[in-house]
Amino acid sequence: MSATAPASRRLTPPDIRARKGGEPVVCLTSYTTPMARISDPHCDVLLVGDSLGMVIHGLPSTLGVTLEMMILHGQAVMRGSQHALVVIDMPFGSYEEGPEQAFRHAARVVMETGAAAVKLEGGAHMAETIRFLVQRGIPVMAHVGLTPQSVNVMGGYKVVGRAEEGAKVMADARAVEEAGAFSVVLEKIPVGLAGRVTEALTIPTIGIGAGSVCDGQVLVVDDMLGLFTDFRPKFVRRYAELGRATEEAVAAYAADVRARRFPGPEHVFPDELPRSAKP
Repeated sequence: MSATAPASRRLTPPDIRARKGGEPVVCLTSYTTPMARISDPHCDVLLVGDSLGMVIHGLPSTLGVTLEMMILHGQAVMRGSQHALVVIDMPFGSYEEGPEQAFRHAARVVMETGAAAVKLEGGAHMAETIRFLVQRGIPVMAHVGLTPQSVNVMGGYKVVGRAEEGAKVMADARAVEEAGAFSVVLEKIPVGLAGRVTEALTIPTIGIGAGSVCDGQVLVVDDMLGLFTDFRPKFVRRYAELGRATEEAVAAYAADVRARRFPGPEHVFPDELPRSAKP
């Protein structure tokens, strides 16, 4: 647990912003109440990412995620957490039309979940929207570099920011900072560029595939736990292999059921209580 805030109160966007250049910000995605309860004592930020569309619902990308899905999972994470700042992704199509649309939907997210902040993707072209939200009381975590909601435009989940692209990433990061974002996710950009952006900004940078030079890190919790046996991004360190362990457990259960080893005598209820147990 972070030493910068007591366990009795939930961290806030100003708390996270104040961590610039200090103790690294620990962030993980969270989509359910049980996972939020496990992660909350150890994390500064729980991100209800639109990655839930792929991780929880089996969608091919994040583009099919709805506002209602984000609110439902946001409510679950809020119920399971007490310490971490909960940030909820704005899904594709819920904010790009303009500031008024973004505020209407972000206000609904905040009101219906109780979360303190939202995250939206995009750099300079989203600065006006970020400023509009912040001025109306909705803290914003920004997201530049690889932006998964733009995967069709980008042509895939590739590294962003090499060569002349680096200047655009820097400009995007500066624009979201100037617009009032309290932090910014840097996704899948070269480590040298991540270091320069981190040094240039006065708000924390949260890296995913951007190296330890950032002010904090975020990973998809299911990736970190190894719940997917056939998916291993280069930037993910697996701290467990729960996918393999779960598959082995399910196989053992199935074998025991088929062999009638489960349930055993200790798992059933007798027709009558033993004499010593009777009132």
